[in-house]
Amino acid sequence: MKLPSGKVPIEVLTGIVFQYLGAKREEVALGPSAGIDGAVIDLGDNSIIVSMDPITGAIDRIGWLAVHVNANDIATFGVKPAFFSSCILLPEGVDENTVQVICSQMNDAALTLEVSIIGGHCEVTPGLNSPILIGCMMGFTMKGNYVTAAGAKPGDKVILTKSAGIEGTAILATDRFNDLKRLGVSEELLNSAQGFFKKISVVEEGVTAFQTGGVHAMHDPTEGGVIGGLHEMADASKLGFIIFEDKIPVAEETRHICDVLGINPLMLISSGAMLIAADSCHAEEIIKKLRERSIPSSIIGEFVEPFEKRIIVRRDGRAERILRPKCDHLWLALSKLDGKPKIHD
Repeated sequence: MKLPSGKVPIEVLTGIVFQYLGAKREEVALGPSAGIDGAVIDLGDNSIIVSMDPITGAIDRIGWLAVHVNANDIATFGVKPAFFSSCILLPEGVDENTVQVICSQMNDAALTLEVSIIGGHCEVTPGLNSPILIGCMMGFTMKGNYVTAAGAKPGDKVILTKSAGIEGTAILATDRFNDLKRLGVSEELLNSAQGFFKKISVVEEGVTAFQTGGVHAMHDPTEGGVIGGLHEMADASKLGFIIFEDKIPVAEETRHICDVLGINPLMLISSGAMLIAADSCHAEEIIKKLRERSIPSSIIGEFVEPFEKRIIVRRDGRAERILRPKCDHLWLALSKLDGKPKIHD
């Protein structure tokens, strides 16, 4: 089977990747699992949360994104990120200025989050067309004082912070500014969309929601967007879900860019949003606490049984089964803009 761009399908993870995990160690409280954003290592009275993610579809702010996207994974546990390590792979022909730009971006993001950059690796790699940056983030907390994406319960409300497609909107408006302008997107809208990079972090909402109480699970919808994130969260929790299309916030900038490119904003990479599974009695209080910190959020549905029930209720009231994206719609957009054969989804 030829694999699509982006994350490998879940059946490849479970059937191949998760079959080769080396030695078993008693300190590993949570290892690799579908839909889970990181690992948990117990050391004495503390739990260390570890996550890893690459930045592959963005160019302009790759260093800044690498820190924030990896920090977001730690935040889904309700834990603040603390330590970051990176692997910077550069295409042939780059100069020292490229290294300067990437490292200064990482530094700026790390300072904002009070994260220490503790090491990594940097090399020029033959065969690359653009830089790739792989990050590893760590945070720590008292033993067991966290949640995972696997903790959602039937009847939990699904809360989405901010809006769908935040990261994808920012990447397209920045890296493909001229292409979109030629397609009729206004410079004013593109400038506004570039500002979405400022929304990428979900550390504050993750920690705030967890500390408010009533949170059973959290997950940041990265590749595959809100729909992909919901499927991953439901996979981890062994549940289904019902969501309502008209309840899912989509910014004007996102909707317009997606309409022009013929892609689905709900399947566009959405770092900057957080999916929260909350006890129905606490959902409104969580939304209130987030609002006090100027973080908009909405109840977009709920988790249900059985596992196979994954439903979206359209704006006209039709209930449809919603399949997981075969690839993130950022890749669809880039293939269209580059004039390459369409990646089918």
